[in-house]
Amino acid sequence: MDAKPCIDSLAVKNSHVLPPDTNSHGTLFGGKLMAYIDDVAAIASVRHCRKPVVTASTDSVDFLHPVFEGDTICLEAFVTWTHNTSMEVFVKAVTENLLTGERKLCTTAFLSMVAVDENNQPAPVPGVYPESEEEKWLHEGAQKRHEHRKARRKESKELAEMFGTDLPWK
Repeated sequence: MDAKPCIDSLAVKNSHVLPPDTNSHGTLFGGKLMAYIDDVAAIASVRHCRKPVVTASTDSVDFLHPVFEGDTICLEAFVTWTHNTSMEVFVKAVTENLLTGERKLCTTAFLSMVAVDENNQPAPVPGVYPESEEEKWLHEGAQKRHEHRKARRKESKELAEMFGTDLPWK
């Protein structure tokens, strides 16, 4: 498999924020934004590997600016790094007030997506290479983020073993 440039996986999603998408504060539900993030990351990763994918993890999502009813939300995602069967996808979300044109960064996130074969087993993915300065910066930090994810996953497995499926009051 030949490596591909990061930009080849670019996916862009725009949505108009309407009343059913908002909470009692008139801002976009955080969970709705997280669903948009997962969706656009999946599109970018499938575009990169041309295989079905599953979400393995999402790094922290910090809400930096609210998205108000009537605004738009624009998400951009692309693959920044690969490792055997997994891909790191960077997602940026920007809100725009359509009446004033003011734009603000809402959040950024990294997701790990894993390609799967017809038996839902992990499948190899092509490499990726950065071209722009921003892509190079993201690519250079990816190995360190990967190691953090591995450590976090180990902790999650330990918690799962400790707490299991029983309810605490039984």
